Amino acid sequence: MSQHAERLARELAGIETFLRQETERLPELVRPVAAHVLDAGGKRFRPMLTVLFARLLGHASDDVFPLAASLEFLHSATLLHDDILDGASLRRGKAAAHVVFSRTETILAGDALLALSNRLVADYGIPRMVAMLSEAVLRTVVGEIEEIAACRELDLDEAGYLSIITGKTAFLIQAAAGVGALLARAPDETVTRAEEFGLNMGIAFQLVDDALDYTSPPEVSGKPAGSDLREGKLTLPLLGYLGSLPADGRADLLARIKEKSLSDAEIEAVVAAIRADGHADATRERAAQYVAQAERCLDGLPAGWAAEVLRESLRYVLARQK
Repeated sequence: MSQHAERLARELAGIETFLRQETERLPELVRPVAAHVLDAGGKRFRPMLTVLFARLLGHASDDVFPLAASLEFLHSATLLHDDILDGASLRRGKAAAHVVFSRTETILAGDALLALSNRLVADYGIPRMVAMLSEAVLRTVVGEIEEIAACRELDLDEAGYLSIITGKTAFLIQAAAGVGALLARAPDETVTRAEEFGLNMGIAFQLVDDALDYTSPPEVSGKPAGSDLREGKLTLPLLGYLGSLPADGRADLLARIKEKSLSDAEIEAVVAAIRADGHADATRERAAQYVAQAERCLDGLPAGWAAEVLRESLRYVLARQK
Protein backbone atom coordinates (compact mmCIF):
# COMPACT_ATOMS: atom_id res chain seq x y z
CA MET A 1 0.00 0.00 0.00
CA SER A 2 3.06 2.24 0.26
CA GLN A 3 2.71 3.56 -3.29
CA HIS A 4 -0.82 4.68 -2.44
CA ALA A 5 -0.02 6.05 1.03
CA GLU A 6 -0.44 9.70 0.04
CA ARG A 7 -3.82 9.10 -1.57
CA LEU A 8 -5.01 7.02 1.39
CA ALA A 9 -3.84 9.74 3.77
CA ARG A 10 -5.99 12.30 1.92
CA GLU A 11 -9.05 10.04 2.11
CA LEU A 12 -8.45 9.33 5.79
CA ALA A 13 -8.07 13.06 6.49
CA GLY A 14 -11.48 13.64 4.89
CA ILE A 15 -13.04 10.98 7.14
CA GLU A 16 -11.33 12.33 10.27
CA THR A 17 -12.31 15.92 9.55
CA PHE A 18 -15.96 15.01 9.19
CA LEU A 19 -15.91 12.78 12.29
CA ARG A 20 -14.42 15.62 14.34
CA GLN A 21 -16.88 18.21 13.03
CA GLU A 22 -19.92 16.02 13.69
CA THR A 23 -18.67 15.00 17.14
CA GLU A 24 -18.28 18.67 18.08
CA ARG A 25 -21.89 19.28 17.03
CA LEU A 26 -23.25 16.60 19.37
CA PRO A 27 -25.12 17.71 22.52
CA GLU A 28 -22.75 18.63 25.31
CA LEU A 29 -23.64 15.68 27.54
CA VAL A 30 -23.08 13.15 24.74
CA ARG A 31 -19.92 14.66 23.28
CA PRO A 32 -17.31 13.45 25.84
CA VAL A 33 -18.40 9.80 25.63
CA ALA A 34 -18.49 9.88 21.84
CA ALA A 35 -15.08 11.55 21.68
CA HIS A 36 -13.69 8.93 24.08
CA VAL A 37 -14.59 5.99 21.85
CA LEU A 38 -13.75 7.79 18.59
CA ASP A 39 -10.31 8.81 19.90
CA ALA A 40 -9.46 5.31 21.12
CA GLY A 41 -7.19 4.52 18.18
CA GLY A 42 -9.44 2.83 15.62
CA LYS A 43 -8.09 2.34 12.11
CA ARG A 44 -11.30 3.61 10.41
CA PHE A 45 -11.45 0.25 8.63
CA ARG A 46 -15.17 0.37 7.82
CA PRO A 47 -15.39 3.98 6.59
CA MET A 48 -12.30 3.47 4.47
CA LEU A 49 -13.95 0.43 2.88
CA THR A 50 -16.90 2.65 1.93
CA VAL A 51 -14.56 5.22 0.37
CA LEU A 52 -12.54 2.59 -1.49
CA PHE A 53 -15.59 1.01 -3.14
CA ALA A 54 -17.00 4.40 -4.08
CA ARG A 55 -13.66 5.40 -5.65
CA LEU A 56 -13.22 2.00 -7.32
CA LEU A 57 -16.57 2.43 -9.05
CA GLY A 58 -15.99 5.98 -10.22
CA HIS A 59 -17.38 8.24 -7.47
CA ALA A 60 -14.85 11.07 -7.05
CA SER A 61 -16.84 13.57 -4.94
CA ASP A 62 -16.06 14.44 -1.33
CA ASP A 63 -19.69 13.79 -0.47
CA VAL A 64 -18.57 10.23 0.31
CA PHE A 65 -17.18 11.33 3.68
CA PRO A 66 -20.46 11.75 5.60
CA LEU A 67 -21.49 8.28 4.42
CA ALA A 68 -18.13 6.81 5.40
CA ALA A 69 -18.28 8.54 8.78
CA SER A 70 -21.74 7.10 9.39
CA LEU A 71 -20.15 3.64 9.40
CA GLU A 72 -17.66 4.72 12.06
CA PHE A 73 -20.38 6.28 14.21
CA LEU A 74 -22.42 3.09 13.86
CA HIS A 75 -19.42 0.90 14.71
CA SER A 76 -18.57 3.11 17.69
CA ALA A 77 -22.14 2.76 18.98
CA THR A 78 -21.80 -1.03 18.91
CA LEU A 79 -18.47 -0.83 20.76
CA LEU A 80 -19.96 1.28 23.54
CA HIS A 81 -22.78 -1.21 24.02
CA ASP A 82 -20.58 -4.31 23.58
CA ASP A 83 -18.16 -3.30 26.32
CA ILE A 84 -21.05 -3.03 28.76
CA LEU A 85 -22.51 -6.39 27.69
CA ASP A 86 -19.11 -8.07 27.96
CA GLY A 87 -18.14 -6.34 31.19
CA ALA A 88 -14.94 -5.24 29.44
CA SER A 89 -12.84 -2.69 31.33
CA LEU A 90 -10.46 -1.97 28.45
CA ARG A 91 -10.92 -0.94 24.83
CA ARG A 92 -7.75 -0.92 22.70
CA GLY A 93 -5.63 -0.78 25.85
CA LYS A 94 -7.51 2.18 27.35
CA ALA A 95 -10.31 2.34 29.91
CA ALA A 96 -13.69 1.53 28.37
CA ALA A 97 -16.19 4.39 28.20
CA HIS A 98 -18.55 2.93 30.82
CA VAL A 99 -15.61 2.80 33.27
CA VAL A 100 -14.65 6.45 32.66
CA PHE A 101 -18.21 7.75 32.57
CA SER A 102 -21.19 5.60 33.62
CA ARG A 103 -23.23 2.76 32.14
CA THR A 104 -26.23 5.04 31.64
CA GLU A 105 -24.26 7.80 29.91
CA THR A 106 -22.47 5.25 27.73
CA ILE A 107 -25.65 3.47 26.64
CA LEU A 108 -27.34 6.76 25.78
CA ALA A 109 -24.25 8.02 23.93
CA GLY A 110 -24.30 4.81 21.89
CA ASP A 111 -27.96 5.42 21.08
CA ALA A 112 -27.12 8.99 20.03
CA LEU A 113 -24.35 7.79 17.69
CA LEU A 114 -26.72 5.23 16.18
CA ALA A 115 -29.28 7.97 15.54
CA LEU A 116 -26.62 10.26 14.06
CA SER A 117 -25.48 7.51 11.72
CA ASN A 118 -29.03 6.90 10.51
CA ARG A 119 -29.59 10.61 9.88
CA LEU A 120 -26.37 10.95 7.87
CA VAL A 121 -27.36 8.03 5.63
CA ALA A 122 -30.95 9.25 5.21
CA ASP A 123 -29.65 12.62 3.98
CA TYR A 124 -28.49 10.94 0.74
CA GLY A 125 -32.08 10.18 -0.22
CA ILE A 126 -31.24 6.66 -1.43
CA PRO A 127 -33.78 4.29 0.18
CA ARG A 128 -31.76 1.14 -0.58
CA MET A 129 -28.82 2.61 1.31
CA VAL A 130 -30.97 3.19 4.41
CA ALA A 131 -32.38 -0.32 4.12
CA MET A 132 -28.90 -1.85 3.75
CA LEU A 133 -27.53 -0.22 6.89
CA SER A 134 -30.71 -0.83 8.88
CA GLU A 135 -30.55 -4.51 7.97
CA ALA A 136 -26.88 -4.60 9.01
CA VAL A 137 -27.76 -3.11 12.41
CA LEU A 138 -30.57 -5.63 12.89
CA ARG A 139 -28.38 -8.59 12.01
CA THR A 140 -25.54 -7.28 14.17
CA VAL A 141 -27.89 -7.16 17.16
CA VAL A 142 -29.16 -10.67 16.42
CA GLY A 143 -25.54 -11.90 16.29
CA GLU A 144 -24.89 -10.37 19.70
CA ILE A 145 -28.04 -11.99 21.12
CA GLU A 146 -26.98 -15.36 19.68
CA GLU A 147 -23.58 -14.97 21.34
CA ILE A 148 -25.15 -14.14 24.72
CA ALA A 149 -27.40 -17.21 24.43
CA ALA A 150 -24.44 -19.40 23.49
CA CYS A 151 -22.44 -18.11 26.50
CA ARG A 152 -25.40 -18.86 28.77
CA GLU A 153 -25.98 -22.39 27.52
CA LEU A 154 -22.46 -23.24 26.25
CA ASP A 155 -24.07 -25.29 23.52
CA LEU A 156 -22.50 -24.27 20.23
CA ASP A 157 -21.22 -26.02 17.13
CA GLU A 158 -19.15 -24.61 14.29
CA ALA A 159 -22.19 -23.63 12.23
CA GLY A 160 -23.62 -21.72 15.19
CA TYR A 161 -20.27 -20.02 15.75
CA LEU A 162 -20.09 -18.90 12.11
CA SER A 163 -23.64 -17.54 12.37
CA ILE A 164 -22.64 -15.49 15.42
CA ILE A 165 -19.51 -13.96 13.89
CA THR A 166 -21.25 -13.26 10.60
CA GLY A 167 -23.90 -11.37 12.54
CA LYS A 168 -21.84 -9.49 15.07
CA THR A 169 -18.98 -8.50 12.73
CA ALA A 170 -19.39 -9.34 9.05
CA PHE A 171 -22.75 -7.76 8.22
CA LEU A 172 -21.58 -4.28 9.16
CA ILE A 173 -18.45 -4.70 7.01
CA GLN A 174 -20.66 -6.02 4.22
CA ALA A 175 -22.79 -2.88 4.46
CA ALA A 176 -19.71 -0.63 4.48
CA ALA A 177 -18.70 -2.00 1.09
CA GLY A 178 -22.24 -2.12 -0.27
CA VAL A 179 -23.16 1.50 0.49
CA GLY A 180 -19.98 2.68 -1.22
CA ALA A 181 -21.08 0.86 -4.36
CA LEU A 182 -24.61 2.27 -4.05
CA LEU A 183 -23.27 5.82 -3.77
CA ALA A 184 -21.38 5.24 -7.02
CA ARG A 185 -24.70 4.20 -8.65
CA ALA A 186 -23.18 0.84 -9.56
CA PRO A 187 -25.31 -1.86 -11.23
CA ASP A 188 -27.02 -4.38 -8.96
CA GLU A 189 -24.56 -7.15 -9.84
CA THR A 190 -21.64 -4.92 -8.82
CA VAL A 191 -23.33 -3.91 -5.56
CA THR A 192 -23.79 -7.61 -4.80
CA ARG A 193 -20.10 -8.24 -5.48
CA ALA A 194 -19.15 -5.42 -3.13
CA GLU A 195 -21.40 -6.85 -0.42
CA GLU A 196 -19.97 -10.34 -0.87
CA PHE A 197 -16.45 -8.92 -0.64
CA GLY A 198 -17.34 -7.22 2.64
CA LEU A 199 -19.13 -10.27 4.05
CA ASN A 200 -16.22 -12.62 3.39
CA MET A 201 -13.69 -10.07 4.57
CA GLY A 202 -15.71 -9.57 7.77
CA ILE A 203 -15.87 -13.27 8.55
CA ALA A 204 -12.10 -13.55 7.97
CA PHE A 205 -11.50 -10.51 10.15
CA GLN A 206 -13.37 -12.04 13.10
CA LEU A 207 -11.74 -15.45 12.63
CA VAL A 208 -8.31 -13.81 12.87
CA ASP A 209 -9.50 -11.77 15.86
CA ASP A 210 -10.58 -14.95 17.64
CA ALA A 211 -7.24 -16.62 16.87
CA LEU A 212 -5.34 -13.59 18.16
CA ASP A 213 -7.19 -13.81 21.48
CA TYR A 214 -5.13 -16.94 22.14
CA THR A 215 -1.85 -15.87 20.56
CA SER A 216 -1.38 -12.09 20.83
CA PRO A 217 0.60 -10.98 23.93
CA PRO A 218 -1.15 -8.50 26.27
CA GLU A 219 1.34 -5.74 25.51
CA VAL A 220 0.28 -5.95 21.85
CA SER A 221 -3.45 -6.65 22.15
CA GLY A 222 -4.13 -4.51 25.22
CA LYS A 223 -5.92 -7.38 26.97
CA PRO A 224 -4.86 -10.69 28.56
CA ALA A 225 -4.61 -13.79 26.35
CA GLY A 226 -7.70 -15.95 26.66
CA SER A 227 -10.10 -13.06 27.31
CA ASP A 228 -12.80 -14.84 25.30
CA LEU A 229 -12.34 -17.94 27.46
CA ARG A 230 -12.66 -15.86 30.62
CA GLU A 231 -15.91 -14.39 29.29
CA GLY A 232 -17.28 -17.82 28.39
CA LYS A 233 -17.20 -17.27 24.62
CA LEU A 234 -16.92 -20.43 22.53
CA THR A 235 -14.83 -19.24 19.59
CA LEU A 236 -13.38 -21.51 16.91
CA PRO A 237 -9.97 -22.12 18.58
CA LEU A 238 -11.70 -23.23 21.78
CA LEU A 239 -14.28 -25.30 19.89
CA GLY A 240 -11.41 -27.08 18.13
CA TYR A 241 -9.70 -27.79 21.44
CA LEU A 242 -12.92 -29.01 23.06
CA GLY A 243 -13.47 -31.34 20.13
CA SER A 244 -10.06 -32.92 20.74
CA LEU A 245 -10.87 -33.81 24.36
CA PRO A 246 -12.49 -37.04 25.56
CA ALA A 247 -16.19 -36.68 26.37
CA ASP A 248 -15.73 -36.47 30.14
CA GLY A 249 -12.90 -33.93 29.87
CA ARG A 250 -14.93 -31.82 27.46
CA ALA A 251 -17.99 -31.86 29.73
CA ASP A 252 -15.88 -30.93 32.77
CA LEU A 253 -14.19 -28.00 31.01
CA LEU A 254 -17.49 -26.72 29.63
CA ALA A 255 -19.01 -26.83 33.10
CA ARG A 256 -16.05 -24.92 34.57
CA ILE A 257 -16.27 -22.31 31.79
CA LYS A 258 -20.00 -21.89 32.40
CA GLU A 259 -19.41 -21.45 36.14
CA LYS A 260 -16.48 -19.13 35.44
CA SER A 261 -14.57 -21.11 38.04
CA LEU A 262 -11.32 -21.65 36.11
CA SER A 263 -8.29 -20.30 37.92
CA ASP A 264 -5.77 -18.05 36.14
CA ALA A 265 -3.36 -20.99 36.00
CA GLU A 266 -6.01 -23.24 34.43
CA ILE A 267 -6.90 -20.58 31.87
CA GLU A 268 -3.21 -20.18 30.99
CA ALA A 269 -2.95 -23.96 30.56
CA VAL A 270 -5.91 -24.05 28.16
CA VAL A 271 -4.51 -21.09 26.20
CA ALA A 272 -1.12 -22.84 25.95
CA ALA A 273 -2.75 -26.08 24.79
CA ILE A 274 -4.79 -24.28 22.11
CA ARG A 275 -1.59 -22.68 20.80
CA ALA A 276 0.47 -25.88 20.97
CA ASP A 277 -2.18 -28.07 19.35
CA GLY A 278 -2.53 -25.67 16.41
CA HIS A 279 -6.17 -24.64 16.93
CA ALA A 280 -5.38 -20.92 16.61
CA ASP A 281 -3.37 -21.63 13.44
CA ALA A 282 -6.26 -23.69 12.03
CA THR A 283 -8.58 -20.75 12.65
CA ARG A 284 -6.27 -18.49 10.63
CA GLU A 285 -6.31 -21.08 7.84
CA ARG A 286 -10.10 -20.89 7.77
CA ALA A 287 -9.80 -17.11 7.56
CA ALA A 288 -7.56 -17.51 4.49
CA GLN A 289 -10.37 -19.38 2.72
CA TYR A 290 -12.76 -16.48 3.25
CA VAL A 291 -10.11 -13.99 2.13
CA ALA A 292 -9.72 -15.95 -1.11
CA GLN A 293 -13.49 -15.76 -1.67
CA ALA A 294 -13.42 -12.01 -1.03
CA GLU A 295 -10.60 -11.48 -3.51
CA ARG A 296 -12.52 -13.32 -6.22
CA CYS A 297 -15.32 -10.76 -5.82
CA LEU A 298 -12.95 -8.10 -7.23
CA ASP A 299 -12.39 -10.03 -10.47
CA GLY A 300 -13.97 -8.13 -13.36
CA LEU A 301 -14.30 -4.87 -11.41
CA PRO A 302 -12.29 -1.81 -12.50
CA ALA A 303 -8.53 -1.86 -11.96
CA GLY A 304 -6.64 0.99 -10.34
CA TRP A 305 -5.34 2.18 -7.01
CA ALA A 306 -8.53 1.43 -5.06
CA ALA A 307 -8.61 -2.17 -6.29
CA GLU A 308 -4.95 -2.59 -5.35
CA VAL A 309 -5.59 -1.23 -1.85
CA LEU A 310 -8.60 -3.52 -1.40
CA ARG A 311 -6.46 -6.54 -2.29
CA GLU A 312 -3.74 -5.36 0.07
CA SER A 313 -6.30 -4.89 2.83
CA LEU A 314 -7.22 -8.56 2.55
CA ARG A 315 -3.59 -9.50 3.09
CA TYR A 316 -3.51 -7.17 6.10
CA VAL A 317 -6.54 -8.94 7.60
CA LEU A 318 -4.67 -12.25 7.50
CA ALA A 319 -1.34 -10.92 8.66
CA ARG A 320 -2.39 -8.65 11.52
CA GLN A 321 -1.09 -9.34 15.01
CA LYS A 322 -3.54 -7.22 17.02
